[in-house]
Amino acid sequence: MPEADIEHVYDYSSDYLSEILRSVKTIAMVGASGDKTKFSYGVLRVLHETGYEMLPVNPNPKLTEIRGIPVFRSLEDIDQQVDMVEVFRPKEEFYGIAEQAIKIGAKVLWGQIGVYDDRAARLAEDAGLKVVMNRCPKIELFRPFWKPRLDLKI
Repeated sequence: MPEADIEHVYDYSSDYLSEILRSVKTIAMVGASGDKTKFSYGVLRVLHETGYEMLPVNPNPKLTEIRGIPVFRSLEDIDQQVDMVEVFRPKEEFYGIAEQAIKIGAKVLWGQIGVYDDRAARLAEDAGLKVVMNRCPKIELFRPFWKPRLDLKI
C-alpha cells in the first residue's frame, strides 16, 4: 500500500479529529439501522445523546424513524445543511457516497471502521471536504484529547 494510503486509513492527528468532532453539528448517517443490536444504532444513539443532530439515512421505506428521529431515504432528500456524512455501508459504496456528500455540500466525510477507499478520500478532499476513514466517532469522542461537552443536559 502506498505511503499516502496508510496515512489516510490509520493515522489522523488528535487535533484533526478533535477539531472535526467539535465543529460539526449535523451528522447524516448513511446506513443507519433501527435494529438496537446493530453497531450503527449504538453509534447514532451516543452521538445523538452527546448533542449532535442526527439525520439517519436508510432507503428502506418501512423504516420511518429511529429513536424518534425521521429517516431520510437518501442524502439528497435531506432538506438542511449537513456538516458530516458518516458512512456505515460497505467500503465498495464509499466512492458513490463521497460523490453524494460533495453534491449536498457536506464539510466532512467519515468512513466507519472498515470503511475506506483512497480514491473516495482524494475525491472528497479535492472538493474541500475533510476526510476520516476506518474510524468510529463514538470511540474518538472518548479518547483523551476530547473534552466533554459539559454544557449539555443529561
